[in-house]
Amino acid sequence: MRARIPKILVTGGAGFIGSAFVRLLRGTVPKVVIIDKLTYAGDLKRLNEGLSPKGTVPHFKFYKADICDKKQTEAVFAKEKPEIIVHFAAESHVDRSINDATPFIETNVKGTQILLDASRRQKVRKFIFISSDEIYGEIPEDKFNESSPVRPNSPYAVSKAAADLLVQSYIRTYKFPAIIIRPSNNYGPWQYPEKLMPLAILRILEGDRIPVYGKGQNIREWLYVDDCAMGILEIMNKGKIGRIYNLGSSQESKNIDTVKLLLKTLGAGGERFEFVKDRPGHDIRYSLDSRKITRELGWKPHVDFDEGLKLTAEWSLKHISWLKSKLKDINKFYNRDSSPRGLSLKRKG
Repeated sequence: MRARIPKILVTGGAGFIGSAFVRLLRGTVPKVVIIDKLTYAGDLKRLNEGLSPKGTVPHFKFYKADICDKKQTEAVFAKEKPEIIVHFAAESHVDRSINDATPFIETNVKGTQILLDASRRQKVRKFIFISSDEIYGEIPEDKFNESSPVRPNSPYAVSKAAADLLVQSYIRTYKFPAIIIRPSNNYGPWQYPEKLMPLAILRILEGDRIPVYGKGQNIREWLYVDDCAMGILEIMNKGKIGRIYNLGSSQESKNIDTVKLLLKTLGAGGERFEFVKDRPGHDIRYSLDSRKITRELGWKPHVDFDEGLKLTAEWSLKHISWLKSKLKDINKFYNRDSSPRGLSLKRKG
């Protein structure tokens, strides 16, 4: 007899990583329930990638709702009775958190608390919380493991660390069935072009210069988004309740080297980048020790950095109109007088 598939509720399912996870579930889970507020960074177009526009039965049930709204959230839980929660919903851009931390505290902390309480009442089987490697702070040498101290530096990282610790408190206090995942920097198709990778690609395709903070020496560990989604699914299915799992690739790159590789990948000549005023409190390096998930669950990433950049560039060329459609919002943000780097993204000349 075939085992019954539990009902899965995904928060932030129209976001960058959340949508990759929902697409991964397509064809294996009858229908995923999604809660998403559809902020500037959310887009339902991500969820139907690869599907025929005609005669398609939606593979998800969508609720436009704010996880900070207790009544809305509890109403969805009461109607759908989910058994597994995968919580992606978050404000995620460091620059915006430096300008105004309020929505980060509201969504990332308060929203998580409301979901935790609704999940307790529903007696869910599993609660998968998507945290971040940024909660560890910076590490000039060596790698962070799951027992490393949490020392976040940006308002964004602090909000994620607070939510991470809140989930841990529910595990300890209420024996709550949660698992925490701390991924490294993601990149790939459908990423909102305020982040380094898609912003750089968009600037290259527009014939503009790529802004690089400081001297571009900050180092990030890059994980292709589909690998991240597969790692999350593996943890959801096989991870141990109460555990924390780092989810990284061990593929590190200085920001300036990443930009140069993107230029090469897209066949753009010359040093088409410019150094701009550094981000306040900019962490120098993130690096994760992800041996735990490999040792316990056998997961490892499949897409290396060069291949991932090629896949991302190819997708961007096919979806340039989608990337360009986000420029108005990005320009509106970065042209504000209060912008931490005072950078205009308007075309030059």
